[in-house]
Amino acid sequence: MPNLAEIEHNPPTYDHGIGLYLHVPFCQTKCPYCDFNTYAGIEDQIAGYARAVNNEIRGWGNLLSHPPVRTIFLGGGTPSYLPVAVLDEIHKTINSSFEVAPTAEVTMECNPGDVTAEKAACWIESGVNRISMGVQSFDDGLLTLLGRRHTAHEAKQAFTVLRDAGFQNQSIDLIYGLPYQTTEQWSRTLEDAVELDPEHISLYSLQIEQGTPLAVDVATGRYPIPDDDLAADMYEDAQARLGNHGFSQYEISNWSKPGMESQHNLIYWLNEPYLGVGPGAHSWLAGQRFANLKSPRRYVTVVGNEYEIVGPDPVETMHTPAGPVDSVEVTTPAIDIAETMMMGMRLNAGVTHERFEKRFGVGSDVIFPEEIGRLLRLNLIEVTGNAILLSERGRLLGNEVFAEFIGNDEK
Repeated sequence: MPNLAEIEHNPPTYDHGIGLYLHVPFCQTKCPYCDFNTYAGIEDQIAGYARAVNNEIRGWGNLLSHPPVRTIFLGGGTPSYLPVAVLDEIHKTINSSFEVAPTAEVTMECNPGDVTAEKAACWIESGVNRISMGVQSFDDGLLTLLGRRHTAHEAKQAFTVLRDAGFQNQSIDLIYGLPYQTTEQWSRTLEDAVELDPEHISLYSLQIEQGTPLAVDVATGRYPIPDDDLAADMYEDAQARLGNHGFSQYEISNWSKPGMESQHNLIYWLNEPYLGVGPGAHSWLAGQRFANLKSPRRYVTVVGNEYEIVGPDPVETMHTPAGPVDSVEVTTPAIDIAETMMMGMRLNAGVTHERFEKRFGVGSDVIFPEEIGRLLRLNLIEVTGNAILLSERGRLLGNEVFAEFIGNDEK
């Protein structure tokens, strides 16, 4: 068994292309289950945010020598809540600062209540070619419980408006395992979703995040604790129902029509390099993981004015107080190996032997013989001639599988 400190460690370089994530921290209202770095009622900071994020984009473009960008993802928060002129300027800055591939997937997260034909046309003109819509449910009662600002009818109408505007790549997000949600409600939501005929569907089990209003409601008994067994039944229903409607599951929580997988998220799952810009955004470049300042106001104060950004080490140069980077972690071989296993095994294709050995110079079975043996005996994984992957049972117990590959520095 090799010492992980001696493993050949070649983090992927960014000169072959990166994924670019842009974080938008603004929401018209904040959902009670959300613990993302998002805020409602700070619209007065949008202008300053726009200046700052454009400055940051230009700074990274110069420091990284304008590397190729394979995918762009505008997330949040609610990017569709931003004025179209702000979004257009951001896209122009990205295209002038990076070498954006002509075939780049450009995704924008969207709230159904923000969609109009005029906005949709502007989004397409600015370069967006994929929409990820936060529908969450097609049941109005559950939408109210979730604090969403749209109805089921409005979500369907928004999808149609986007399709008529020319968006041929749309994804829908749905949540299951909600308080008081029945299997019948979930089945109807799935049927409503497939009837729209999107190219991609993401399904997420409700997580009670500490510090959120929903966590307080559950702790005080206003809402029941989510039923894990019921959520598992809903997940299995989705697997069968979506499969019957032409969707292929390619990741634990994601289904797509053939060839319509999320290219940006595949970068994350394959542990390839990406750059995050905006308040609280995270990045993984050249063996370092780093995160920006979370506070939008502090972020604007630091990078809100144009200045010359120069230096031999891009990440160190962008570190506060000169730049927005707030924390940096140098990735060890043990961490890189663990993350490659954990994220890669979320994919239906699993972690391929070829990709793993090319990256680390040794097979996963050599590094994790006991863990793999134990997981095989528990019927949580499968090992084929091409890859190591989750079994059907393992998909329901993914966190137990992933935990086996953490904390192996001393091996």
